[in-house]
Amino acid sequence: MHNNRTPELPDTPQSRRTTLARLPGSIIERGLATGMRSAGALSNFRFNRRFEPQCEAVQPLVNPRGIPVADLDGDELRLLSFNIQVGISTGRYRHYLTNGWKHLLPHEARADNLRLIGDLVADYDVVALQEVDTGSLRSGFVNQVEYLAYRGNFPYWYAQLNRDLGPIAQHGNGLLSRLQPSTLEDHKLPGTFAGRGAIVMRFRFAGAEVLVVLLHLSLGERSRHQQLSYVRSLISGEQNVVVMGDMNSHLSGLLFDSPLADTALVPAADSKPTYPSWRPALTLDHVLVTPGLAIRSCDVLDCNLSDHRPVAVRVSVNRPADAQQTLQ
Repeated sequence: MHNNRTPELPDTPQSRRTTLARLPGSIIERGLATGMRSAGALSNFRFNRRFEPQCEAVQPLVNPRGIPVADLDGDELRLLSFNIQVGISTGRYRHYLTNGWKHLLPHEARADNLRLIGDLVADYDVVALQEVDTGSLRSGFVNQVEYLAYRGNFPYWYAQLNRDLGPIAQHGNGLLSRLQPSTLEDHKLPGTFAGRGAIVMRFRFAGAEVLVVLLHLSLGERSRHQQLSYVRSLISGEQNVVVMGDMNSHLSGLLFDSPLADTALVPAADSKPTYPSWRPALTLDHVLVTPGLAIRSCDVLDCNLSDHRPVAVRVSVNRPADAQQTLQ
């Protein structure tokens, strides 16, 4: 666990009256300002069909109170992939129906759950988040990625907006990092409809350059095939690659019946089911690496903070002889 975290806000009867009271004031102020500016956005909203990918070079946002990886011990990189379902905990299939309103409206339990997620992700160096809200009515106009960055003392973070429903929902992916990116790219993935994305980060670790692709793929097989083909083009020629996220696909489909089949990507030897969180039966969330990196451990964490369980992986940079042995 990391020390020197931002002190907790006092737990008083007044603070328990609202979900916003537990969140940092600066985040709330910026979130509310964003919400007021976008209040009329829904009237102009139009669901666009997009078939072509888009890419934009972006800059990470900085948390000056974050703890960088240089201040941590060890030569292993701790990775986590977590679909947080916009901070909603789900314990039964029927909750998708009975708690469906939580995807539209704010509620106090979301703030409490987000605090627990923040404590969980704080133990990692690079975190891939899927199904985040970047500041809308349902999240109390709080950017959940920013909140988790401050809660977990991450120095670098980025929120990718993939579905803009104005004040009702701001749906996307998130990156939390203790390593400073040398480059960062926001990719809108191809598919039948717009709404899926990938964040591509490049950084140096243990003397090597590492490329990490954080993504959330479509449910539909045709769109997912297009997206994986696009990802294959992103990682072509790269030596040290991590592809991680909610891929909505079984591991066998990714490795043997997708555009990734002819790449060098490999999973952990002991991949486990991640969905649904209350009784995992499907392995939909994955961390794949090229032979330039070695997976030292992989674990699906036993927690019920979303409808998915998070995947935690420790990787290190392979020596050339180790990489050759991995390929064999």
